[in-house]
Parts: sequence; structure tokens; C-alpha cells
Amino acid sequence: MKKKKQKISLGPVFTIMIITLFVALLSLLFSVLQIRGDKTAIVNGYLETSVVTVKNIFSLEGLTYLFSYSTIHFALFEPLFLVIISLIGIGIGEKSGLFQTIFSPLRKIKLSIVIVLTLLISMISTIIGEYSFALLLPLVGVIYHYIGKNPLLGIFTTFIGLTCGYASGFVPNYDTISLGILTQAAARIEVDKGYIFNPFSTLYIMIISTFILTFVGTFFIQKFLIPKLPKIEKESLEDIKTNKHALVYSNFTFILMLLLLVYSITPAIPGGGFLLDKTENIYVAQLLSENSPFKSSIIFIITMMLMICGYIYGKVSGNIKNSNDYSVGLSKSFNKLGYAFVLMFFTSQMIGILNWTNLGEVISSNLISLISQAKFSGMPLIFSMIIIILFMSLIVPGTVEKWSLSSPILVPLFMRANITPEFTQFIFEAINGIGKSMTPIFMYFIVFLAFLEKYDTNIKTKTTIFGTINIMLPIVLLMLGIWILIIIGWYVIGLPLGIGGVTTL
Repeated sequence: MKKKKQKISLGPVFTIMIITLFVALLSLLFSVLQIRGDKTAIVNGYLETSVVTVKNIFSLEGLTYLFSYSTIHFALFEPLFLVIISLIGIGIGEKSGLFQTIFSPLRKIKLSIVIVLTLLISMISTIIGEYSFALLLPLVGVIYHYIGKNPLLGIFTTFIGLTCGYASGFVPNYDTISLGILTQAAARIEVDKGYIFNPFSTLYIMIISTFILTFVGTFFIQKFLIPKLPKIEKESLEDIKTNKHALVYSNFTFILMLLLLVYSITPAIPGGGFLLDKTENIYVAQLLSENSPFKSSIIFIITMMLMICGYIYGKVSGNIKNSNDYSVGLSKSFNKLGYAFVLMFFTSQMIGILNWTNLGEVISSNLISLISQAKFSGMPLIFSMIIIILFMSLIVPGTVEKWSLSSPILVPLFMRANITPEFTQFIFEAINGIGKSMTPIFMYFIVFLAFLEKYDTNIKTKTTIFGTINIMLPIVLLMLGIWILIIIGWYVIGLPLGIGGVTTL
């Protein structure tokens, strides 16, 4: 009998190292061949084009940078501290028995309803931007455990909802406002000097897309994802003490803290709104701008609420007997996550090298230059943009960075083709989310991978980067198809995008 050839399976760390080496070799090749790009930017209300060159990481300057900034890359890696803060609150929620008391009664809910709720909550949560990844990915895994469902399914579903549904939701997130500033500037330069971007101009299509993606996505997940997931051994729930009085006290405390939070973000109340960025004019921007105390502390606020409610429930119920129990409980969710920090270290080096070499900017600027020479309009132009943005998202996952490279060209180009700036931006946001779901260069893809590894207890399966992408690929492509149908349908029918927003000029 012939022995079956064993499939080669590259571990995530090894894969990241190979991608990093590939980026480094590309920087050498592009530098030697002097491949460059023409980057168009808006400077003082005018378009300025500058030449962007690729820097060689193997040069003396590159090697000096590599060794000087390796620890700084890791220290500044945003998901690192956000995930740590999230896990502290989730840990005490588990240790105190609060989560088990709240979520265990939900074990009888049908799986399809659980998936619908997970997708819907994920899409709505994009209002806080990429912070939603750091909060929801660890939390959903825990919740699925307590409701008797496969945590791997919860984590996959959450990631799909957060990425593929990033342009959806019920309220514009701050990314929409940030992109809108660039969109307005690009529209005013060459085509319409009086154009003003309205963050709510795409509200209708956002809300309707949320419901479409939620229900269609649930069908796709049940059809194509669940059969591919490895079966995991269901862990028995811990033997904890439940106490109605403890739940009442913790719920009462939660309501008080929630009222205080509402007061802190409500400017109409005397003394209120102290967590808002008062330099902004629009409330959504005051709440979620980069300078907003609320935006920068949202993960910390949620963690503090969980710490306080968890302590009260644990103390009253007897699940937390002393301060040592509480202290140890804060670290409960860190179990099996040492691997996550190793992944984050190597990923931070990969992203740091990619950014320093300018590879992403050079490749993206050449792609944008390609579409700028297009002689067609209408749907062919929209399809061209979709393809370009998908490719760009694989190498430049940053939303604002990518739009700053492409908006000075795309917005005027689409306006001349009779397509409004707000519709152009919405197409970008929708496709940008799809692209993020498929690239390990996106920081939170690695966080997603780490939590899959934590809950994958089947020793016969291995969590790999390309294996994970392969599992998601059918669903992501189908979600891309749904987005294209939504975009084309809105364009052809001419439905209003939102408040004052239309598809064509």
C-alpha cells in the first residue's frame, strides 16, 4: 500500500516570517529596478503629485531601522494593549460566575438565531471602529461557550460580521467622517467647490445593507462554514454558586454606571458631555474622534464596568472569597493565549517593515494611476474600482491611509462620470471591509487567528493562516457578491442613499 502524502501545514508564525521575508525581498527588487509610484495628495487645497520610491530593507539604513525599532513596533502594536485590557474584564466576568449566570439560560436558543444576533451585533459594533475587534472577538468566544455553542463558530461569525459588514450599521462610525473629510476636499478641488459631505448621506443604504447581510450571511454560514469547522470537545461548565441577590446587586450597579456613562457623553445636560471632543461640531465626531476621551477609553470603560459588576456578583454569591481570588480571576481569560502575544510580536515586525519600505504606497499609487486612465464610466468604472480596492486592501489594510491615497483621483474621476462623492466613498468602505477579511497584514486578522487557536481543542486540526482563509473564502466571496448586487441595484434604480445622499449627480 502506498503511503498517503502528508499535507504540508505551515504554522502562523512561520507563515508570517515567510511573508516578512517576501516583503523584504520585494523591497530589494523594487529598489534595484527603481520601481516607483506617483502619489497624488491634497495640499493646501491643491493637488500635488510626488514620487514615492521603495526603500530597501537590506540596505545599511534598512538594517539599522530593523534592529532599532523591533521592540518599538511591538510596544506600539495597538491590538496588544486593547486585547489585554479587554481580557481583564472578561476574566473576572468568568471567575465571578456572572457570565455563567447571565448566559447559561440561553442554551436553548436555536443556532440560527444566535448567528443572526452575532452578525447583527458585530455590524452595529463597527460604530467604535476597529476597537470592536478587540472587544468582541474574546467576548463572543466566552459567550458561545456558556450558551453551549461552538466558540470557533462565534469567533468566525464575529470576524465576518466586523469585516464584511464594516460599511453597514445603524449610525456612521468615525471612519466614515474621517473619510468624508478627504472626500469633500477631493470633490472641491477640480469639480464642485461648494460640495459638503454629510456623514448621514449614506444612512439608508447602511441600514438596509445591515439587515440584508445579516440574514443572507446567516444562511451562508450555516451552509458553508459550519460543516468545515472542526468538532470541539464541549467543556462542562464550572460548578459555581448562583445567587439572585448577587445578580440584582450587580445589575443595579451596572445601571448606575450606565447612567453615569450616558451623562458623560450627553452635552445637553449641565456638566455633562465631559468625555466628548468639544472641538468637533457633529455629535458623532465629538463621540468618536481620535481626540475623544470616550473613543480612546471605551475598552477601559467596559472593562471597569465588568470588574466592578463581577466583583459584586462574586462577593455576594461567594464565588470570590477574598482579594486573592479576585486578583487571580482578572487573569482567567489569559489561559492558552501566550501564543497570541507571539503572533502579535512577529506581525508587528512584518507591518513595520512593510510601512517603512513604502511598498504598499508604491503598489497602490500605481493601481490608482491605472484606473485614472480609464476611458469608461458607469458600471464598468464601479467594477474597476472594486477590483482595485480589493487588491489595495491586501497590502494597505489601513482604511484612512488607503482612502488618502485613492480619493484625490477616484472622487473627481467618478464625479465626471456622474457618480456622487458619497456613493464613491460608500463603495470604497464596503469593499475595503471585504479586503480586510482576507489579509494577514490586517492587525486584527492575527487577533482573530489567536482566539481560533485558543478554542481549537481538536488535536487533529491545526489553525493556520491559509487554512483559515480557505475556510472563510466561500462566504467572503458570496458576501462580496451581495455587496456588488446592493451597490449596482442602488445605482441602477437610483434609490436615495441616505439623508440628502444620492447615487448620481
